Amino acid sequence: MPRRVASSLILLVCGGLTLTACATAQMHSEAQLNDIATSCGLAYGEVVQEAEEKRLLFLYKVAPRAQQRHCVYQWAHKNHLTLVIINAVNDPIVPEPKS
Repeated sequence: MPRRVASSLILLVCGGLTLTACATAQMHSEAQLNDIATSCGLAYGEVVQEAEEKRLLFLYKVAPRAQQRHCVYQWAHKNHLTLVIINAVNDPIVPEPKS
């Protein structure tokens, strides 16, 4: 391969990689997120994306298994999202007021 063609090919590949690095995150529908959740062994509503910060994908699950975390991570990475795992969501028990 001539040196000039090789240089052009390298520039073309680098340019393509630069463009993919700038890919913007898109908002996914609730149905898409539920499909991902169920395919990773999770329940509906445990994988969430917030409109305020589209780049983040939240996994709400008390003590998710490593397989579940990895499955959601792979999908998030493929879709240019950062996975945030919320390991425990506990509602405090508020005592009822005494009458």
